[in-house]
Amino acid sequence: MPYTLNRLKNATIPSFNQLILPINRAKIGMPPLKARGYRPLKMTFDDQLKALIFFHLEEHMSAQHLLQVLKEDDFARNAIAPEDGIKKSSFAEAINSRGLEQLSYIYQNLQADAVSRLPKEHNKLGNLISIDGSLIDASLSMQWADYRNGSKKAKIHIGFDLNHGIPRKIFLSDGKGGERPFVSMILSQGQTGVMDRGYQAHDLFDQWQEERKYFVCRIKASTAKYCIESKCVNPDSNIFYDAIVLLGTPGVNQTKKPVRVVGYIVDGTNYWVATSRYDLTAEQIAFIYKLRWDIEKVFAWWKRHLKVYHLIARSEYGLMVQILSGLITYLLLAIYCREQHNEKVSIKRVRELRIKIQNEIRSTKVNNSIPNLMAQNILNSYAKT
Repeated sequence: MPYTLNRLKNATIPSFNQLILPINRAKIGMPPLKARGYRPLKMTFDDQLKALIFFHLEEHMSAQHLLQVLKEDDFARNAIAPEDGIKKSSFAEAINSRGLEQLSYIYQNLQADAVSRLPKEHNKLGNLISIDGSLIDASLSMQWADYRNGSKKAKIHIGFDLNHGIPRKIFLSDGKGGERPFVSMILSQGQTGVMDRGYQAHDLFDQWQEERKYFVCRIKASTAKYCIESKCVNPDSNIFYDAIVLLGTPGVNQTKKPVRVVGYIVDGTNYWVATSRYDLTAEQIAFIYKLRWDIEKVFAWWKRHLKVYHLIARSEYGLMVQILSGLITYLLLAIYCREQHNEKVSIKRVRELRIKIQNEIRSTKVNNSIPNLMAQNILNSYAKT
């Protein structure tokens, strides 16, 4: 019988293996994923996780696109897909009904791993967590994703670690879900939440201070300020206001606890920022708010290049599976780019990684084809004799 190719699963694709290597440590102690009833799992959790990482890494446009690649691409079929392949119905069932507990476990452990490996920037400014929400377009069949008539949207609420450049806590709600209530869920004691004007809420400013959670939050310029103590500002800096105040209108929405307000100008725009950080200079407060844009860059990059919002799930459960796997992919890339290039994640390095994987696949296929040719030549020589 003719010589057959070994599965690429048994071959070495160093770059892809290097990318997913941290998962081995993150899985230690993970609760097992068990089959329902007596039927064995057609798609193990490892198969599911690798398929989802592959989906985010390779920019597949849909579940159907991913499944086609898992069937027709040599590397995907042999190194990513289950041994006997995966049908659309089985894939959909897996994404929408299982794996969330295991993904959450890996995500938490990968975070800790990333924190231990990545440098901590802005250390003197404290533990900075940028908080924001982002809408996800949903299909009309996703009844749970309430937004408005004729439109369905979900919303993710995320805390982004500005010191390490990685995502932290994440929550999912329908599109109408308010953003402010998630601040207390995202922040831990001693952390500083960095937020835009949409999070301005004077009662919550009081609550966060009681919870010993710090904040740097932009406020509306028209917000009433009752000055308790005015601080000196450098006339040569872009700071024009620094004072301890009570925010809001007395008897209506005034804060019970004083807050610090810093006003500064950038490119002709005046910024007013409320904060409970009294240990920093006004210039440092302005710099911290500038760092908030890092989370906007990550959201844009995530949507554009990791394809998190090309929905492959319709249930709330399945969408959280997809989002968590996207965050896991981002953490893996953050670790990979730091260890391989001493850099932050960038699309340049992601493209480079994709090309390396494809080149390694071609090399493996060429090397494996040599024994095939030798075997075929032997068979041909026997046939002639």
